[in-house]
Amino acid sequence: MSTRNTIILAAGKGTRMKSKLYKVLHQVCGLPMVEHVLTEVEKTGMDKIVTVVGFGADDVRNTLGDRSEYVLQDKQLGTGHAVLQTEKLLGNTTGTTLVISGDTPLFTAETLQNLFDYHDAKKAVATVLTSIAPDPTGYGRIVRNKLGIVEKIVEQKDATEAEQEIDEINTGVYVFDNQALFKALHETTNDNAQGEYYLTDVIEILKGQKATVAAYQMADFDESMGVNDRVALAKANKIMQRRINEKHMRNGVTLINPEDTYIDINVKVGADTIVEPGVLLKGNTVIGEDCFIGAHSEIHDSILHDRVKVTSSFIEGSEMADDSNIGPMSHLRPESQIGKKVHLGNFVEVKKSHIGDGTKVGHLTYVGNAELGKNINVGCGVVFVNYDGAHKSTTTVGDDAFIGSNSNLIAPLEVADHSFIAAGSTITDKIAKYDMAIARARQTNKPNYYQKLPYRGEE
Repeated sequence: MSTRNTIILAAGKGTRMKSKLYKVLHQVCGLPMVEHVLTEVEKTGMDKIVTVVGFGADDVRNTLGDRSEYVLQDKQLGTGHAVLQTEKLLGNTTGTTLVISGDTPLFTAETLQNLFDYHDAKKAVATVLTSIAPDPTGYGRIVRNKLGIVEKIVEQKDATEAEQEIDEINTGVYVFDNQALFKALHETTNDNAQGEYYLTDVIEILKGQKATVAAYQMADFDESMGVNDRVALAKANKIMQRRINEKHMRNGVTLINPEDTYIDINVKVGADTIVEPGVLLKGNTVIGEDCFIGAHSEIHDSILHDRVKVTSSFIEGSEMADDSNIGPMSHLRPESQIGKKVHLGNFVEVKKSHIGDGTKVGHLTYVGNAELGKNINVGCGVVFVNYDGAHKSTTTVGDDAFIGSNSNLIAPLEVADHSFIAAGSTITDKIAKYDMAIARARQTNKPNYYQKLPYRGEE
């Protein structure tokens, strides 16, 4: 039975990244590079995917999980040697095998599918994915004869001056007849400048056997970018970001300044939502239709339903229901649930709390570990005091309650429906329905106090 397989090369250390983090795990728009590669490969309908790991092997396995099988390349002896490590899993398989690097996050499933189709149409034993590079320095060159047939691939360090002038480059992506691939790998040598076993040598071996070797030249060179240092990582993020932003705009989202808007790849945004400059939408955030995300807001792993308005605020791990709003300069910390038509004004912080429909928290307030009902008015400067130095406790406030400005609600506490808390109160005891609680010292005026001061200043 003929199968379609993929080998992802992810064993290199990536010393030029100068990082404690393994190279292929550096993120591009919210996903590790190797996960971008795997995701696009999966879209082309693979029977088996094998990832070659080396440095940071456990971290790569933990990242990709059971979406791939794994083999270990314990010595870094080149790309040919890396592919050969998969022989126990793929060596007896018939069909075609894609070989792709784990540090090339910009390839699309469409390009990979086109490569497979071209390979099949040409009835090739091997097909190289190529592109025209504005600056081919550092890339392997595609050497063709006068008829345009691929003769060989030569690495930069092994290329002659004439070969270095060639601008058609090897992207490092190939499709092979699986049986021919492993047979040829056993014939490769490390007689080259690097002392490594090159996968590119398989092309010359197959050519020597009169096998059909094809080259599919893709249109977009940017897809082929391999990330070897932080400069390339920044470029890859910029290219991916442009791709993501264009997708959202074509789906009906208004980005006022796309060049200054950062959206991770897994973020979903509904039609007719407006996103102002300086916004960051990260993780698995979902934003509904007709929302407004104001300048310099940052939203992580949160759900915003329809017609939500966010003004210059930070939201993480939370949910806002239809027609609610927040900001400016407010913060939803994780596990906050905001109901419909809730108003959270400026400098409001909410943590692990539920706020019911229609409730208003105007400004300068902290709501922590609280359950607030519907249509509550929370005045300025209110603090839900949830921590006693050892434990977090919950405050519950019923529907239609009124909490006066500058009050402290000390948990654990129950405040009933339709109750009132007078401004400036510190509340420690349960409040019954329809009651008003006042907990503050009576005012005392000291006559002529000013006249007793040793220094009164000028009158």
